[in-house]
Amino acid sequence: MRAGSDGVTPQSIGTYQEKSLHAAVKRWYAREGDVLEAQVQGFQVDILRGRTALEIQTRSFYAIKKKLYALLTERPVRLVYPVATERTLTRISTEGEVLSRRRSPKRGCVLDVCDELLRFPEILQHPNFTLEVLLVRDEEIRCEDGRGSWRRKGASILDRKLLEVLERRCFENPSDLLSLLPDSLSDPFTSRDAAEALGKPVWQTRKVLYCLKKAGCLDEVGRDGRMLLYQRASGNCP
Repeated sequence: MRAGSDGVTPQSIGTYQEKSLHAAVKRWYAREGDVLEAQVQGFQVDILRGRTALEIQTRSFYAIKKKLYALLTERPVRLVYPVATERTLTRISTEGEVLSRRRSPKRGCVLDVCDELLRFPEILQHPNFTLEVLLVRDEEIRCEDGRGSWRRKGASILDRKLLEVLERRCFENPSDLLSLLPDSLSDPFTSRDAAEALGKPVWQTRKVLYCLKKAGCLDEVGRDGRMLLYQRASGNCP
């Protein structure tokens, strides 16, 4: 699925004060008949498709928490979150000259959405809410201006550009989150067991388990030493 293959012209998309990644995802996602930058219930939404409000969020979910809950009182809301599974890092000078281009060693995955979802995972229990994760290839533009983080050796992030949409993962209700856990993980289990099954660090796995628990999909059923034991709440998961 290539970026910009939706047939909606770039001119129809509002891009004022909008980063390239957000604008490109909106352009990729939009269909004919959609209303873009629509005013709904006192808020501006990225796409209005019938009664459904579609919001594309490339940063903090918490920044739009109030907006999401307000919209959910009257209509279906789909929150679209892109995660880069492949990223190209491009360094430019302050004059705009390309200094280098390389592939980032980091690989994102669908589990990364829990970094944001943990702020209010209960929203998944709302019958009007759907979460969609887009796994993408993107390009991050960094400027060697000395104003950025020390982790980037002073380089500032100027922009992120969508290169390709690779996969879509949709979570329409809390029980869909259970698909994040591999079938090989048997109940009950600890965060260490889950981390080994997922191939992820324990600290990241705990975020996933927290979201599942708050969404009503995991139960605490005891302890194994100092670690909590969890099991899937398949019979009660909303």
